[in-house]
Amino acid sequence: MEKVEVKELLDAGVHFGHLTRKWNPNMAPYIYMERNGIHIINLYKTAAKIEETSEALAKIAASGKKILFVATKKQAKDIVAEKAGAVNQPYITERWPGGMLTNFVTIRKAVKKMASIDRMKKDGTFNSLSKKERLQVNRLRAKLEKNLGSISDMTRLPGAIFVVDIMREHIAIKEAQKLNIPIFAMVDTNSDPREVDYLIPSNDDASKSIDKILSIVTSAIADGLNERKAERSEKEGKAKKADAKAKPAPKADAAVASEEEE
Repeated sequence: MEKVEVKELLDAGVHFGHLTRKWNPNMAPYIYMERNGIHIINLYKTAAKIEETSEALAKIAASGKKILFVATKKQAKDIVAEKAGAVNQPYITERWPGGMLTNFVTIRKAVKKMASIDRMKKDGTFNSLSKKERLQVNRLRAKLEKNLGSISDMTRLPGAIFVVDIMREHIAIKEAQKLNIPIFAMVDTNSDPREVDYLIPSNDDASKSIDKILSIVTSAIADGLNERKAERSEKEGKAKKADAKAKPAPKADAAVASEEEE
């Protein structure tokens, strides 16, 4: 895992917190100073927290569990979709579907509905519908795709969630807490860090800052996935060797067979 450079975080504006009057006192340990009525985050603490978070995320990815990214604010949506998508992780960037985690079975049904519409289109059933019905089905498919398309591969509850702006995504936080799903998050100076398991004290409003933090954490996830791949191919290689040893050489078999015939 690459070492986090404080200068890079500074250049990306990760240190800008909220107005001092909007602060959450529980963030005090991560605040360096106040400048022009704005809290400045201590980037040395941010760098340490990024390393801790990255290590934990890499382990979860290596174990084969998914990490669900949640960010519905304008500045974060596209970045999250791009970065999470690149490492094949599910994400929610539209509205958080209530019960996404606590009522996962219902959400899965909606995702399956998308798959069944796709099947209808393939096998020709769709064409036998009336024009009005086809329009309704297409609308439903588009709506499901918009809200749930990015989680269609998530067949079980995620191993963790990663949130940008915990105040905005408070419903997602509550659901994860209920189910004891580890919560990773970018936490700004106006939020309560006690809500999450792994926090990265950082500016969660500026796209440059969000981009920087997400690049680092998704790169750690990629490392975890590569580690898993390497372990798998090593296991497969060993299994093949063991199989080859267990099987008697075909030549010897043939010799034995011809002796018996004689």
